[in-house]
Amino acid sequence: MADRLGGIYARLLDWVVPRLRQTAETNLSFAYPDKDKGWRRATIDGVYASIGRLLVSMARFPEINSGNVGEWIRYEGFEHYERAKARGNGVLFATAHLGNWELSAYAHALLTEPMNVVVRRLDNPLIDDLVEKRRAMSGNKLLSKRDFARSILHAVRGNEPVGILVDQNAAVDNGVFVPFFGKPACTNLTFAKLAARSGAAVIPGFAVWSETERKYILRFYPEVEITGDAEQDTARVQAAIEAAIRQNPDQWLWIHRRWKTRPAGESSLYR
Repeated sequence: MADRLGGIYARLLDWVVPRLRQTAETNLSFAYPDKDKGWRRATIDGVYASIGRLLVSMARFPEINSGNVGEWIRYEGFEHYERAKARGNGVLFATAHLGNWELSAYAHALLTEPMNVVVRRLDNPLIDDLVEKRRAMSGNKLLSKRDFARSILHAVRGNEPVGILVDQNAAVDNGVFVPFFGKPACTNLTFAKLAARSGAAVIPGFAVWSETERKYILRFYPEVEITGDAEQDTARVQAAIEAAIRQNPDQWLWIHRRWKTRPAGESSLYR
């Protein structure tokens, strides 16, 4: 019943805000020019189904604990995190709006240890208060996106993990254009700069839905090399994000205007 309700709410979002589907259609045409309209429609339908599952899990956070979290999610590639943690310089999780980014952080605190999560406050203060309380229920610490650099450096110096969503569009004044699905995408440099400054290991990690297992798989990928060249390091991180999305394209948030900022001389993709 909860799964069905979550799906209905996601479909309601699709119906009430049609520009989101239009954005997803534009993004998919841009990123996958070889795919037909039927594939794009099915992929967008999958995005809304994924949002529905995320809503269900967040609604159930108060009932998810160390005793039953395994019914919701399991690890894969945990050895990458163990090796990174053993170095003692902290771990920066490079994650994305792929699968269930809320459950991945919540579950990691129950399965292994609490982590620091960089969040942006929601526009509605009542909803923001509700969401923040749920995000912290498993012991995670929330770091405001407005002033997070110092907090991140403090956390990794204590060999703590920090999760950051790094798949969103950036303004040209604080970003750089790097390849993303073969197209220039303006991306914030802060993550790469913090990784280089702190010496923390960068581990891509995503909680993706497995239809066969009927649960999520929290996949950790091999460490991304950080050289100190912020642009090159940013490109490597985005390449890792892209590779994960290509494995599960119907679970990424294509309704976000990822290519909103365009190089000089290029017109906007979005109406």
